[in-house]
Amino acid sequence: MHYYQHQLGYRKRTEMAVDIVRQIEAEGHYPQADYAFDQGVLTHPLTQLIESSGKHWVSEIEVTRLILWDNQWQQVQKVAESLRQEHQESFRHKKVCCRNGEIREIWAFSKVVRLKKYGRKRLVMVHETPDLSDAPRFLLTDALHWDASRTFSTWSFRWPVETFHEFSKQLVGFEDAQLRNEEAVKRHFCLSCVAQSALQQASCSGQKSERFDFADNHEQPIGQRLYTLSREAVQQVVELTQVLLHQGQSVAQIMEVLMPA
Repeated sequence: MHYYQHQLGYRKRTEMAVDIVRQIEAEGHYPQADYAFDQGVLTHPLTQLIESSGKHWVSEIEVTRLILWDNQWQQVQKVAESLRQEHQESFRHKKVCCRNGEIREIWAFSKVVRLKKYGRKRLVMVHETPDLSDAPRFLLTDALHWDASRTFSTWSFRWPVETFHEFSKQLVGFEDAQLRNEEAVKRHFCLSCVAQSALQQASCSGQKSERFDFADNHEQPIGQRLYTLSREAVQQVVELTQVLLHQGQSVAQIMEVLMPA
């Protein structure tokens, strides 16, 4: 019975993605924001929900996805290889302003194609090397009027979610809690997000050689931010100990303040 109960309660991640989008749209906090996600959650119900909300979406698709090309259903990777070999001029050079004002150079081919179940969508094939030697990225969007630059710019917001999730698991204990109810799990996730924000805002005060490497307006590494926060915490303990010593308290009394029995 326990197995049957858990089986009934099990939901696929694609189903959870639909629920998340439905909740976001019901709350209405991001009326102008479009959606960017990866192929792992790309489903017809999800795209229908987003489009019915009056918004657009961008997703990466697998290389084996079939598209209607020259009146035949072909894998998108084979179409891209054919274009790269026979019509390299189809990939136009573009400078795209991405998240946080970062400028990235891409070589992109864009065309409205037809897919099974999804109908007419805009496909963007993206290379990031001028000789097209890198593996292409295939982006799909329902916004038929978008060009390759806007599609790639919207997609650039997807990757920070991945790095946030990685840092949260490795550095701020996102997965360390062993809690028994949903409300406690939500509180733990919220506190982990707060810790992540505090970590991103922390200044950098690593060793002199480390500070020199990142002095020229480069992003400060997470390790140095952790070092800074740890140093500040130890400094506060030392300052408290100094105050207690000036007050004439004994070592035993100070230990009782720092680590009560």
